[in-house]
Amino acid sequence: MAWPAAGQQMMVLAVNFTDRWLAGSAGAGGTADQGAMQAAQTTCFYLAWMTGTLGVLASAGGSAIVARLIGGGDRRAANAACHQALLLAAVAGGVGAIVGGSLIGELLQALRLDGPAGVYARDYLRITFLLLPAPIMAATAIASLAAAGDTRTGLWIGVGTTLANIPLAWIGFHGLGGWPGLGFVGIALGTGLSQCLGLVAVLGVLAIGRAGLKLTLRGLWPDRALLTRLLRVSLPAAAESFSMVAGQMFFLASVNGLGDAARAAHGIALGWETVAETFGLACAVAANVLVGQNLGAGRPEEARRSGLAALALGAAGMSMVGVGLYLLAVPLFQLFCPGPGQAPIVEAGVPVLRLAAFSMPMLASCHVLAAALRGAGDTRVPLLITAAGFFLVRLPLTAWLTWSTVWLPWGEAAGWGLGLYGCWLAMQADIWFRGTLFLVWFGGGRWQQTRV
Repeated sequence: MAWPAAGQQMMVLAVNFTDRWLAGSAGAGGTADQGAMQAAQTTCFYLAWMTGTLGVLASAGGSAIVARLIGGGDRRAANAACHQALLLAAVAGGVGAIVGGSLIGELLQALRLDGPAGVYARDYLRITFLLLPAPIMAATAIASLAAAGDTRTGLWIGVGTTLANIPLAWIGFHGLGGWPGLGFVGIALGTGLSQCLGLVAVLGVLAIGRAGLKLTLRGLWPDRALLTRLLRVSLPAAAESFSMVAGQMFFLASVNGLGDAARAAHGIALGWETVAETFGLACAVAANVLVGQNLGAGRPEEARRSGLAALALGAAGMSMVGVGLYLLAVPLFQLFCPGPGQAPIVEAGVPVLRLAAFSMPMLASCHVLAAALRGAGDTRVPLLITAAGFFLVRLPLTAWLTWSTVWLPWGEAAGWGLGLYGCWLAMQADIWFRGTLFLVWFGGGRWQQTRV
């Protein structure tokens, strides 16, 4: 079940890398303006991911309940749950688009993104928020199909979205024929349009019928009892995501306070780290589905073995890629920073990318076991672990390790002043903390008695 999900994650990466390459290599050849574009792109990708977590309101409960019902042999009820999850996704996407679009200025101010980078980000995010419902609804539909046992459809939708994104983002940036294009904002437009095409494709697949799920207009009428059941699972998962978003916003504000070179380096390093995460995220999909289906079929021990097997595969794949990231950090950064004016970005980014290689096993634990617990319907414990990791470990350590002076309610204290490297040290400490807690809780087995 994992390899199609891995392919789907690779398609997401291809879109991100295409967009980063356009901003970093196809523009002004390393000028300060181009550095501002790359800095803006880091914040835009963060905010796109943050607002995309609104989809957890629909996908977490939807996938857990669909998997349980499929495991129990009730495909009719599973289909009804898929419909209600799509309805929730549409509402969440619409609310996110309205609220996010109206608060762009305040968000960028809170994240300390100013100057030319702030101007670029503001224009880019207007497009991103406008088209936000499309990726949220598509992700929910794909998650429901995966919960029903079909991970291949998500892969082919991802391939199509990627193939559409490459020319659309390029044309949006450079133009076509007599049209000069929109520059940096054109990347957002091309990516957003390709995501809309992906939504149309997956809804078309569901309208025809796939893996026991078939989309009908009648099924989209609100079902109060089923929506309540979905939200009982999804609300803690959404709270987990929102706590992570809040923590990431504070964390990103610290990075943005270090200047454009650190902002751009942070985003590029995260992009390459995501290559390794592909294996963990793919195995997380398999863990989520197999744990839910096995619990639905009354096989709790098989559910436990499925989660641990997925963790072993994910950790092995991520660790192997981590070795490559450590050894090839310099050329990987130079791919996005070929100009001499971008040398500060490379200098800041290479050490942090190498640092990430040492946390791959625990990062796999965070991804795979959190997904396994969500598949079981146990969404409250991941919320507590995530909140503790961010607010008790990552953020205090970020302030202490990043800045030379730390401002506390009772006065000032000396920090280590390590800059971006300090931010990443704090991030690795958080990953090891959370990964260990997920291992302990999953090994204890109490999640096997969760009811959804």
